[in-house]
Amino acid sequence: MVKVDDVYQKVLALANKEQRGYITPQDFNLFASQAQLEIFEQYFYDLNQARKTQGNDTVIADADDMLEDKLQRFEVVLNSIDTALLNTVGYGKELPTHLHAQGALYRLLYVSLLDANFNEVECELLGARDFANLKVSPLIKPSTSRPVANIRTGVIVCNDGIVDQPPHKLTYIKTPHKPNWTYAVVNKRAMYDPNSSTVDFGLHQSEEIQLVNKILRLAGLATEQVDVMRAGGAMDGMINQQKYI
Repeated sequence: MVKVDDVYQKVLALANKEQRGYITPQDFNLFASQAQLEIFEQYFYDLNQARKTQGNDTVIADADDMLEDKLQRFEVVLNSIDTALLNTVGYGKELPTHLHAQGALYRLLYVSLLDANFNEVECELLGARDFANLKVSPLIKPSTSRPVANIRTGVIVCNDGIVDQPPHKLTYIKTPHKPNWTYAVVNKRAMYDPNSSTVDFGLHQSEEIQLVNKILRLAGLATEQVDVMRAGGAMDGMINQQKYI
């Protein structure tokens, strides 16, 4: 976890160097949320690229481990007890409102059901059209050993080629909470005021420098302050060079 105040103070220190710019708390929170999301979404791209890369297996494995470690903090597992408590809708289970309606569910990773012998079997995740077509296909319809699952409007349904049914277990990646730097105005200045509304960054501690760089770049683009944008962009470039070296 990265402390939101640590990032804001570093951003201000760089942006205000030689009195070249100021980023308000409102703007900072906006840029901070965008910067965090960019880094978070880059994890999935980098993980995919690492697994496609041909070469030293140790290097690839290390990259995999590092990225998976960063993503693990966003991974949520719902076991059979958790899923049993979810609302039943038709033949499926409805995810909590904060997940599907408020965008907290970023990506579904794993869904399983129980077969007739009470063995857990992983379901193949399909889109709505493929899910509907496969259920009626005489050649490639699901089976008890190869069930399928679909999520639509927050409801997860599994099918084993015989009947629709609720999931047994599921694992998903949650979207990071939006960071929020809270403050109180003292002598006409915004002073950090940590309270119940304060939200730190959900990213790994190692991402602090990259957060600062991206926020500087976003602030420079929004205010058209070339010096601020240049500072963030140059530091971003250095980080990317180091990453691929």
